[in-house]
Amino acid sequence: MAAIELRGVTKRYGASGLRKSNGVTALRDVDLRVEDGEIFGFLGPNGAGKSTTIDVLLDYLAPTAGSVRVLGHDVPEESVRVRERTGVLPDGHGPIGERTGREHVEFAIEAKGADDDPDELLGRVGMLGPEEYPVAQYSKGMTQRLLLAMALAGEPDLLILDEPTTGLDPNGAREMREIIREENARGATVFFSSHILEQVEAVCDRVAILDRGEIVTVDSIENLRERAGGTATVTLEVANHDETAVERVRAVDGVVSVRVESPANTVSAGRVAAAAGKRAGGENEQRPSSSQRTDSAEPTDGAGRGDGAERSDGDAGKPARVVVTCEARAKAAAIATIHDCVPVTDVAIEETPLEDLFAAFTEGVA
Repeated sequence: MAAIELRGVTKRYGASGLRKSNGVTALRDVDLRVEDGEIFGFLGPNGAGKSTTIDVLLDYLAPTAGSVRVLGHDVPEESVRVRERTGVLPDGHGPIGERTGREHVEFAIEAKGADDDPDELLGRVGMLGPEEYPVAQYSKGMTQRLLLAMALAGEPDLLILDEPTTGLDPNGAREMREIIREENARGATVFFSSHILEQVEAVCDRVAILDRGEIVTVDSIENLRERAGGTATVTLEVANHDETAVERVRAVDGVVSVRVESPANTVSAGRVAAAAGKRAGGENEQRPSSSQRTDSAEPTDGAGRGDGAERSDGDAGKPARVVVTCEARAKAAAIATIHDCVPVTDVAIEETPLEDLFAAFTEGVA
């Protein structure tokens, strides 16, 4: 069953609408399906129509055309039932300043008809202690944490999070992602709207890119990279240099180049399982840049092997670093090919920056 389904949804604002700007089309013929149990990323620049889409899902705005179903319920006919089963972290709508954080969480629990322990929800988002202060004294990050606690009340079947990491420091953003994964493991579908690409990639199964009110594409980040023609640089630390492994990886479809370097003084940069594309507990999100590696200790003994040149046959059996440049689709095969031939102690992957990938689709390149 689809958790969210939009068919031909259009939203226009005219002179007689809620907004007085004439002839503005916020959403144009949007078709979107989010499967039950997904963590789904909703990407787009500011002003693309992400918040308008969420308002339509929750029946805060009526579409000009099209149909909307959420958790199997028709919107607007069953919008009350939708809200009962949905937890929402809104963007741009804060709690009431004179009430305390605890009062807001207690209100959310009561509104859902739930029996959650307020302390448990507050503790889960790191807000035990500040909960007794009026929310007018909260920072933006504290407000986001409080809104998440309120969204979690009643163990909702669907979480709609609109720019949830706004105002959070890196630790807060990481904790937010952990909660998203926990809720998904519990069985909740998560609809995660953001313009921060790294946040979406870290947790989402699939993403949709919205631009100027239209869905540009829906796919996984991995497939988007492949479709956009992105490349990857895979660096493998191997226990011993094996020329057979090098020749085999050169023959892999999609591999552009292979070079072998000395591993001396290199900086370890990721485990094999993480580099193979597994989420490994969900924290495979930092891709080391070239500046995080130390390549300065290449051989300079006159053997002509400096500057990244290949090692000679005399180096066979010694530890080495194999650097493979390939199409994004080929990186897993390249890693597997090397791993089948020689013990691999470390792997690091650099890929097309998400900003470039996003631009490729929103600017019509891909």
